[in-house]
Amino acid sequence: MAAPSANGFAARFCRKTGLAAEFKNPDRLAERAPRRRHAVESSEAGFTLIEMVCVLAIVALLAAILLPRLPSATSRSRLEAYAIEVATLLKADRNAAIWNRGSVAALVDARGRTVRSGSSAHIVQVPDDVVFDALLPQRCNGKPAFSAVSFFATGMSCGGAIRLTRFGSGFEVRVNWLTGGVDIVAHNNS
Repeated sequence: MAAPSANGFAARFCRKTGLAAEFKNPDRLAERAPRRRHAVESSEAGFTLIEMVCVLAIVALLAAILLPRLPSATSRSRLEAYAIEVATLLKADRNAAIWNRGSVAALVDARGRTVRSGSSAHIVQVPDDVVFDALLPQRCNGKPAFSAVSFFATGMSCGGAIRLTRFGSGFEVRVNWLTGGVDIVAHNNS
């Protein structure tokens, strides 16, 4: 018995896989081959450097025009700075009441979002994106309080609390009625 030849093996393989017809017809073999791009098509594909530079210039121009118009929101650190500023104003009013041996009242305007010192011209204005709440006594030392935090010559106060919040977190400035001490308490509602 003679060993099978390589040509016999190739012929059987082509018949089984269906490639025999394609070898007989070379046009069908050319149809199955992947098509190559012409040299002209490949040089036009993609973006040129000048096109990319123009697009980047347009994006930069739009960013320069639009970014300053975006509203600037109050950050948590700036919110804390407002609380410290309100607490400092209230402490200064307490110290002025003790020093002058009289009463000093810091006016709190929740609608106007301001706290006005009773001993100086200092005013703290809170921005519109911060929620400003004030919990103040209706009467102080037997008289109507009129949205004020009052301090007396003894250092005592009628008390009150001013809350500054943004997106559920913020700070509360508390005035102790007995000691007149002013504290800042951070809180999170998340």
